Amino acid sequence: MCHTARMETTTAPSLLPHLWKSTLVSGVLVTLFGIAVVVWPGISILVAAIFFGAYLLVTGIAQVVLAFSLRAPTGSKVLLFISGLASVILGVLCFLSLADSILLLAIWIGIGFIFRGVATTASAISDKTLPGRGWEIFFGVVSLIAGIVLMVMPFESLATLALVVGIWLIVTGVFEIVMAFGIRRGSKALGI
Repeated sequence: MCHTARMETTTAPSLLPHLWKSTLVSGVLVTLFGIAVVVWPGISILVAAIFFGAYLLVTGIAQVVLAFSLRAPTGSKVLLFISGLASVILGVLCFLSLADSILLLAIWIGIGFIFRGVATTASAISDKTLPGRGWEIFFGVVSLIAGIVLMVMPFESLATLALVVGIWLIVTGVFEIVMAFGIRRGSKALGI
């Protein structure tokens, strides 16, 4: 029994020498991606808008196919078909006009922020025992305001959002790089 326990202990950390390398590569890639987003926010938004259009097309087609093959009540099939058809139409519109694609992406993100902000704020207000309740209300309101701003000024807000995301990616990447060297140092200290 002790032999088995020792075997588990020695096999588990054997991944440490390789873990630091993958963490380092991930950190470098995330940092480079963040720098690219900060340096070229317009291109980054454009690429995101193209992926968004492709996402709408693929998911829309999948929903339409599913609507015809699903064994469900007719009402569910009709809703799924309409949702899929709307996604396909929006996806096609994205590729006809990249400006429309960027606008749709901003609206999509804005609506998501609004729903999240309302849900977070409402749940935090209603649950008086929630730990960090004040912060939840604060972040919910900030998310709601960010969503409204994205809806009112979609192009300007999306550019700011791209900049914030780029900076966040750079910070995350740098932390991963530092963490990689910490993992390497820890694995050497364990003699692995």
